[in-house]
Amino acid sequence: MRPCLALVWCLVAIPMPLRAETALIAVASNFLPAAEVLARDYGKESGDSIVLSAGATGTLAARIGAGAPYDAFLSADAETPERLIAKGDAVAQTRRIYATGQLALVRAEGFGATGGALPAIRAARHIALANPALAPYGKAAVECLEFLGVYQEVAERIVMAENVGQAATLVASGAAEIGIVARSAIPQGAPALTLPGECHAPITQVAVLLSHGQANGAARGFLAYLASDGAKATIVAFGYGVTP
Repeated sequence: MRPCLALVWCLVAIPMPLRAETALIAVASNFLPAAEVLARDYGKESGDSIVLSAGATGTLAARIGAGAPYDAFLSADAETPERLIAKGDAVAQTRRIYATGQLALVRAEGFGATGGALPAIRAARHIALANPALAPYGKAAVECLEFLGVYQEVAERIVMAENVGQAATLVASGAAEIGIVARSAIPQGAPALTLPGECHAPITQVAVLLSHGQANGAARGFLAYLASDGAKATIVAFGYGVTP
């Protein structure tokens, strides 16, 4: 009995790790590559598991409204989380800006002979954009075309994708000569021009805890991790800005 009792006391004395949790996070498609790295790093640090479900911001919001069991939402804008909060689908006190986005023009053949963004847009037979009704980056792309004074000129040549990832794929596959997408969605080394921020409204990406995830420690932990110095360095490395 004495050896058994000693073993019991030893086990009691050893600090036991908290039970790991799993969170299902809805993430705007433009942010998926960065989110995959962040989820991996957070998992190593916390022991929790982060499962990502990507899509256009509007599509994900519709799923949340229909009862999809997401625990948190990394939106590509600020307006969609506000609408979810107003409907009682998200927790107001948890919203935070996690990234600010930039637009870029990507062209599979490069820009050497075009003279810049505007001639390339005018010369393209097909221009890939994310659907502005679903994706904030698509809305910003339309604003840029309007700012440059060419939207009406090229409107019939626009090829709509559901999200920026699909728009970038259309360019990579040759289905479109150019695309206006998130700078973060452009493959490393691909010919691209960053578009001036003044051509569109600021792209402020907001994260929020959803009502379904209020009791989920992993979801809360992951949202808090996004504000850490390590997470911010990752976000910047993927082509985003971060708030102080």
